[in-house]
Amino acid sequence: MSDIKKMYSTILGDHFPMEMKISFGEQTLIYRKKTWKIQQEDGCYDERGVRYGENPDQEAALYELINGNLILGDCSFIEPGSGLVSGINVEDMLQVGKHPGKINLTDIDNGLNIIKYLTDRPAAVILKHNNPCGAAYGDSLADAYDRANRSDRIAAFGGAVVLSRSCDIDTARLLAENYLEVVCAPEFEEGTLGILQKRANLRVVKIAGIDNLADFESYRFVDFKSLIDGGIIVQQSAVNSIRSLEDLKPAQATWKDKEYQCERQPTEREIDDMIFGWAVEHGVTSNSVLYVKDGCTVGIGTGEQDRVGVAEIAVHKAYIKYADILCYDSLKMSYADLLLEIEKGARQQSEKQEIDAKVQADKANLPGSVMVSDAFFPFRDGADVGIRQGVSAILQAGGSMRDFETINACNEADPQVAMMFTGQRSFKH
Repeated sequence: MSDIKKMYSTILGDHFPMEMKISFGEQTLIYRKKTWKIQQEDGCYDERGVRYGENPDQEAALYELINGNLILGDCSFIEPGSGLVSGINVEDMLQVGKHPGKINLTDIDNGLNIIKYLTDRPAAVILKHNNPCGAAYGDSLADAYDRANRSDRIAAFGGAVVLSRSCDIDTARLLAENYLEVVCAPEFEEGTLGILQKRANLRVVKIAGIDNLADFESYRFVDFKSLIDGGIIVQQSAVNSIRSLEDLKPAQATWKDKEYQCERQPTEREIDDMIFGWAVEHGVTSNSVLYVKDGCTVGIGTGEQDRVGVAEIAVHKAYIKYADILCYDSLKMSYADLLLEIEKGARQQSEKQEIDAKVQADKANLPGSVMVSDAFFPFRDGADVGIRQGVSAILQAGGSMRDFETINACNEADPQVAMMFTGQRSFKH
């Protein structure tokens, strides 16, 4: 165990060069490796780049574009100097006990990738291992963070938080209650740092560009994937074009010369949740299915091989997280700790039974939620998973040969379920 702890406490030097150039035909992009001079526990300053990669034994580097502007069809790199994650300077690290690692930076980046579609209202996204575990709008920033955190307190432990507004006192107090790795906001109001400093190892990062993040909505960048043999796959990044009701398509299909159409139309609230859910989907690893309700995630299923399986996993997670938050509200402890206390004889079995009964009665808050799938349902069984839990609406890509079956599932439900198509999938690998 001590060797593992030592690995995580050691900052690797790296062998990556200070400058990198990439040429596309006659266009050349020039990058400079990012380093930060950060004060260590002994009071000395140490200048290093990225702490390490995905694991402590993997060297890593972060490069910032400093010259050039690639134009490749409708894909263009943003002008140098307007970067977000790659533009973080040591002055932006308002509190940092350790040099940031690759996972910290990519979590922030994917949080920005989601929240750029949620800047119209106070919003918060909590990420763990580059997937959102909670995302929410709120009447205030504190409300948005609280809702996102309460949707999955378990996974939020040690997570990264990205906020759409300047962090205020109320939000800082809530943040300081939890163990987090990173908090990122466009600004931190006076008095907030004193509160956040209660968490000594919390990285507090200011990214002023969040205030203009909506401008990044339509940008495409070049996405590189290195292969085991040294080859590289290059693609344009995805752009979320589902931003309003006008972008949605009616759920209709033709099968053996018969027309099928979803009979119930979504309400205004369900449409808002569809748009919100699709924005969150933009940052979720595929195959994925999530459930959202009133601008907040209820259950998120990520990275599974089959669609019905991920729909079931998202439901399972919703039940676990709902039991945990009920237990925390009533007993100020996690559901897992309650089980341990019962096993030791320190708590009554009746306390667990009361929580379990409410979870089942409420169906983990899934009734009335909107089910969002990042691609079409190849069979109706995926949609049936959500319908059995009481979802009131479904958003999916559409385009399956069996769309008519899923339409029938919605029409046969009691009460009927609304469904809309996006006409596009939102895979992320």
